[in-house]
Amino acid sequence: MYVRSPDVAAQREWHWEDDAEMIRRVNRKLDLGLLPLLSLLYLFNGLDRGNIGNAQTQGFTDDVGALPEDLNLAVSLFFVAFVFFQPLSGAVGWWLGPRNWMPIMMVSWGVVTIAHAFIWGRAALLTTRLLIGALEAGFYPTAVTYLASFYSPFDLAVRIGLFFGQYAIASAFSGALSYSIFLIPHAGLKAWQLLFIIEGAVTCCLALIAWIWLPAGPGTAWFLTKQERAFAEHRVRIGCADQAGVATLTRRDVKETAKDWKLWFALVLNICASVPASAFAVFLPLVVQGMGYQAIEANLMSVPPAACGAAGLYLFALSSDRRRERGYHITVAIIITLTGLIALVTAPTNTTRYAALCVLLVGSYVPAPLTVAWLSGNTPSPGKRALVLGVNGWGNLAGVIGSQLYRPEYAPGYRVPFFVTLGFVAAALAGVLAYRATLQAVNRQRAAIVQSKSAEEIDFEKSGDARYADRKWTFVYGL
Repeated sequence: MYVRSPDVAAQREWHWEDDAEMIRRVNRKLDLGLLPLLSLLYLFNGLDRGNIGNAQTQGFTDDVGALPEDLNLAVSLFFVAFVFFQPLSGAVGWWLGPRNWMPIMMVSWGVVTIAHAFIWGRAALLTTRLLIGALEAGFYPTAVTYLASFYSPFDLAVRIGLFFGQYAIASAFSGALSYSIFLIPHAGLKAWQLLFIIEGAVTCCLALIAWIWLPAGPGTAWFLTKQERAFAEHRVRIGCADQAGVATLTRRDVKETAKDWKLWFALVLNICASVPASAFAVFLPLVVQGMGYQAIEANLMSVPPAACGAAGLYLFALSSDRRRERGYHITVAIIITLTGLIALVTAPTNTTRYAALCVLLVGSYVPAPLTVAWLSGNTPSPGKRALVLGVNGWGNLAGVIGSQLYRPEYAPGYRVPFFVTLGFVAAALAGVLAYRATLQAVNRQRAAIVQSKSAEEIDFEKSGDARYADRKWTFVYGL
C-alpha cells in the first residue's frame, strides 16, 4: 500500500522509498515493458557496428576493391564520427524525445547498412562507415537518458548492464548469425552481401516496432496502471530533486558540464579501460582466426569469449546495484582484464590463448556501463546529465585506438597490440582508484562543512542556486 503524506489533497505525494512492494511491481513491469525491446534494439546497434569484422573473414575488402588496411581506417573513421556526433545527437534526442529519436536513428543506419552490400572502392567503404558512425552516435546516450527517466538511481546500473550487455551479446550473436548466414546457399550475392542486407532490413523493421511500442515517459507508460504511472513519475522526481520537472537544456547545463572535473577524469580512464571491448567488438573474429581456426569456423568460435563478456557484465552490474558501489566493482573488472591479457601474451599454445581470451572478456565490458551509471547517479540535473552522458560517449575514442592497433601486419598473433592494450588497461586501473579516492575526499570535506552549518543554512544551500546540482556541498557523491 501507498504511504501518503498527511496532507494528501494538497501534496498527493508518496514516500516511495518505504513501499518496497510497489517498487518491485513497477520495476518488474518496466523490466518487461522496456528492457527486452531496448536490449534488442541495442543488440542490432552492436551488430551493425561490428559486422564488418565478420564480413572481412569472407574477403570483404578484396571483393569491394579495397585493401585490408583500409578496413582499419574505415573502423577508425567510424569511431571518429561516432565520438564527434554523440553529444550533438544526445542533445537532439533530449529535444525530440528518446521515443522519437531512437527509431529515426535506427531506420537511417539500417538503410546505410544495407547499402554496404553494394559499395565499390575505398572511398565508398570509408563514406559508409562514416555515415554509420554518425547515425549510431546518439543511440546509447539517448537510450540511457530514457532509462534514467523511468528508474531510480540505484535501480539503474543493473538495467544499464542488461542493456549494455547487448554490446557483448552482439559479438557472440554476430558470430553465430554470420556463421549461419554464410552457410545459406545463395546465387548472385556474396555471403557478406547477404549479411549486410539481412541485418540492415531487420534493423529498419525493429525501428517501426519501437516507435509504436515505447512510451514517451513514465506518465504515458501504457503497461502501468494509473497509480503506478503516478508512482513512477514521483520517484524519478525524487531522484532528480535538484531539477524536478525541468525538461530542457539550459546555458548553465552546458557551462557546468564543461567545468565538471569528474566528467573529464572519468572520460580519460574510460577510454583506457574500453580499448579491449571496442577493439574486440570488430576484430574478435580476426583474432580468433589467428589462433588457427578457418574463416567460417572463426565466426562460430568467437561466440564463447563474447558470451563470457556478457555474463561478466551482468554479474558485476547486479552486484554493483545491490551493494550501491561502483568504483571497486570497476577495479575488480579491470584486474580480471589485466589477468587475461597477461595470460594471453604469455600462453604457449593456441588453446590456452583462447582460454585467456575468455577470461579477458569477462572483465572487458564492465567499466563502460558502470562508469555511465556512476556519472548518472552523481549528476542530479537532468539537462546536465544528458550532456554528461553524451560527452562520456567520447570514450568510444578507444575504438580509434583499437582499430589502429589490430592491423593486418600484426596478424595472426597480435602480440604487439595485446601488449599496448595491456598498458592502457593498467593506466585505467590506476585512474579508477584515484577517481574513487578523490570523490571520497570531497565527501569528507562536504560532511565537515555540513556539520558546521545551521539547519537554515543547509536548507538554503539545497534550495538555492549559488552552486549547481552536484556542486552543492549538501550533495554526497556515490562511490
